[in-house]
This record gives sequence, C-alpha cells and structure tokens, in this order.
Amino acid sequence: MAVIEVREIQKRYSGAVAVDDVSLTVEQGEIFGILGPNGAGKTTTVECVAGLRAPDRGTISVLGLDPLRDRAELTRRLGVQLQESRLPDRLQVAEALELYSSFYPRPADWRALMEALNLQSKATTRYGRLSGGQKQRLSIALALVGNPEIAILDELTTGLDPQARRDTWALIEQARSRGTTIVLVTHFMQEAERLCDRLALINGGRVVTVDTPEGLTAQARIEQRIVFHPSRPCDDALLTALPEVSRVTRRDDLVVVEGTAEAITTVIPLLSAHGIVPQRLRVEQASLEDAFVTLTGKDFS
Repeated sequence: MAVIEVREIQKRYSGAVAVDDVSLTVEQGEIFGILGPNGAGKTTTVECVAGLRAPDRGTISVLGLDPLRDRAELTRRLGVQLQESRLPDRLQVAEALELYSSFYPRPADWRALMEALNLQSKATTRYGRLSGGQKQRLSIALALVGNPEIAILDELTTGLDPQARRDTWALIEQARSRGTTIVLVTHFMQEAERLCDRLALINGGRVVTVDTPEGLTAQARIEQRIVFHPSRPCDDALLTALPEVSRVTRRDDLVVVEGTAEAITTVIPLLSAHGIVPQRLRVEQASLEDAFVTLTGKDFS
C-alpha cells in the first residue's frame, strides 16, 4: 500500500527550476532512498513531502493527507530530520528528547534512543556545546522519538564517524522492523546499498529512474572487470579474441579485462595455457556508483 504519492511536482526558486515534474510512490514499510548529487533537487522534494515547502504545481499525498492543508495532523504521524536544524543553545540533550516525546500520543522510549545513538554521556550537555556529529545524532533521535509512521531523513549520516554511521544504520533498520516507513535522502552509495529497498535516482531536478539497488546496476549494463598483473608480457589481442571479452586496457602495470560475467571462466584458462600467471588478481563487479554515472552521465565529485 502506498503511503506517499507524489505526482508531477515542480518547484522554482528565483526562476530556476529545482524540482521538475517529479513523480514517485513510497510503499508502506519500505526504506525508500532518494539518491543524487548535491543540487539535484533531493532536499526540495522531501521538504515538499513534509509540508515544509509548497510546490508550484503537482500533488502530494502522505498517509492520505495533504501535507499543507493537513499539516497539524501529519506532524503527529511524521518524523523529519533535516540537513540543517537548530535548537536553543541552552537546551540540554535529555530535555530536548523529553520535550519532543511529549508532543506525540505514543512516543518511543527517548532514553533508549539516547543510548542507541551513544548520547547518554551528553544527557545534560547543552545543545550549543555539542559537536557537529553529536548534533546530527540528536537530530536523528528527535525524528524517531515520536514513533512516527513515516520518517524522512535527509543526509542521515553526514558528519558521523564510521562506527556512529553503522550504529545509525542499525537503528534505522530496527525502526523499519517496527513498521516505520523510511524515506532516506543520501548521496552516500554504501548507505543506499545497505539500507534501501528501492531508490529514486534524481539528477537536475528530474527522476532518472526508480528501481532496487540491484536493478539499477542491471539497468546500467556495466560489464565485469578482471584486473591482474601478468607474470610475463601478455598480448592484448590474445584476450580480445575471446568472445566473452569486449575490451582490454592497462592501468600502469595492470591489465584490465572487461567482458561478460563468464569472462573469468575463459580468461584464466587461456592465460594458464600460455604460461601467464595472473598475479594480484581481482574481479570488480559493477557498483551502485558505476550505475549512477552510467545512467545519468554525472559523478559525485
């Protein structure tokens, strides 16, 4: 069952189009990712979904509600963590969590959230004295403290160290297991691959495609790469003669063979037959980042 339906929304700022006819549907209980480079329109899209911005045209339904007309009701059922948010500098961590939990009819245990996000040692620390990563973890806790039906998380783990990032991922997976639908905005590929059931690729304010992480990689039709250092000189023509091989290139002293998934089963025996040992051998599968670059023609740099 769809809990979010976005139909052909557009948003302009000073004449520039930030979101251009974006349509997408989020199903109940899934982790739905919105993936794209900075400036692609990801944040504007979810701010419209959350009722924080009004689209210039198009329609949005969240839990059967209009985010603008029914904002008061939707606020009680929706948790939001924005890229940039701020609390009063003098407000303590525990005070913030206790205060926010009081806004909801069936809140989560804010003390457990504080512990899960490793904030218990900062319970009495004022917001203004928190580091950037600690503020980010508190923002995540505040988005989840209302035990929301839907949580919108924008750049979830920006500024977190690797361990805090993994702890946060586990917390999000736990929230989903309790029935919370997650909308996750990210440009972090590992995060998207780890968490998301489906992904919308957005570039230039438009949805390029929507699919599972595996489906996006399949769409890109990127060939497998076999990389090795030959123990003796190797003629490229020897390898390109194989029907499973499409191209052979060099990376300094490494040979890079591109071809089908079956290429490895023909390349290795051929090398062995010619007395060549493939040293430092590795097989590189297509990644989600490879797929994004192929499907959009744009990287994340």
